[in-house]
Amino acid sequence: MRISVPTETAPREQRVALAPDSVARIVKQLKVEIVVQAGAGLRAGFRDDAYQSAGATLAANVADTFGGAQVVAKVQPPSAEEIAHIDPGATLISLLRPGQCPDVVQALAHRTIAALALELVPRITRAQSMDVLSSQSTVAGYKAVLIGASSLGKFLPMLTTAAGNVSPAKVFVIGAGVAGLQAIATARRLGGVVSAFDVRPAVREQVLSLGSTFVAADVVSDSAETAGGYARAQTEDEQSRTLAAIAKHITDMDLVITTAQIPGKPAPKLITEEMVASMRAGSVIVDLAAETGGNCTLTKPGEAVNARDVTILAPLDVSSTVPFHASQMFGRNVFELLKYLIKDGVLSLDPADEITGAMLMTHDGKVLR
Repeated sequence: MRISVPTETAPREQRVALAPDSVARIVKQLKVEIVVQAGAGLRAGFRDDAYQSAGATLAANVADTFGGAQVVAKVQPPSAEEIAHIDPGATLISLLRPGQCPDVVQALAHRTIAALALELVPRITRAQSMDVLSSQSTVAGYKAVLIGASSLGKFLPMLTTAAGNVSPAKVFVIGAGVAGLQAIATARRLGGVVSAFDVRPAVREQVLSLGSTFVAADVVSDSAETAGGYARAQTEDEQSRTLAAIAKHITDMDLVITTAQIPGKPAPKLITEEMVASMRAGSVIVDLAAETGGNCTLTKPGEAVNARDVTILAPLDVSSTVPFHASQMFGRNVFELLKYLIKDGVLSLDPADEITGAMLMTHDGKVLR
């Protein structure tokens, strides 16, 4: 069996689907051939010789990379040109943005390529090691604090200097999922005084364990969490109480990190223009939900906005800005998935399986979701 790893061509993308450490594990444990396009890992800090040492074969171009491959591992959805190079009957493992790229899905089905969407790894214990969204959210939560700190006109930690004492910055994290918890931990390590908000009761203990304060516990609801562990869409009354709690707390904050998202839907609007106007001059908001519309009503995806002397940053593809470790984590998730799918050198795709079936978007020439 041959697995191919091409160079990513999407704008801003610096990651690679398999880092050399994952290639070595796959070659050793699964006994398959891996072909990597020359230069595929350079932007992430992995030279071609590292792949060769790990047991991969290098290919000069896209056609040679994809040719004869039974499995293609990518980070971003494939372009039309890439789809044309994938052999009919092959399997694609990639982020596929379910609901956002119907043309890509149709093209894959037309070419009878089975497509597994990494966003759809089910949130069950057996699949935790395959969860790309969690691993990449860890990267994004870490980097969001660094982005905010670099734009903030203040130190994050308390300092004692010859010029007197410097008070620590106040950091507010909205949404305590994987990205939010990592943002809390990072802001704490950098010396900020951190508070956090979430509507799900299960995360309160995790927030407190990181040394952060939990805001507005009275807004928390036992029914706020879906079976998959995500926050559900709120009712009008719940949203009103949530906005009131955030509005009361946000006025004294220096740095705000927002991470709240609802799978398959636009990000909830949790920071209004009036809230921004109430914040201190020089405060910074980093909106990690920018790719799904943003948590702030003033967010402009990919841009920096200054409103009422507050800077609102809306970075895109944040995980890709830490490509070395993001690629290693992504590759380990893909390795765990391949280990689950490949037995004795044969790839098995069972639509009835609770992991495989949840991820399959195309199979046998049909669009499944």
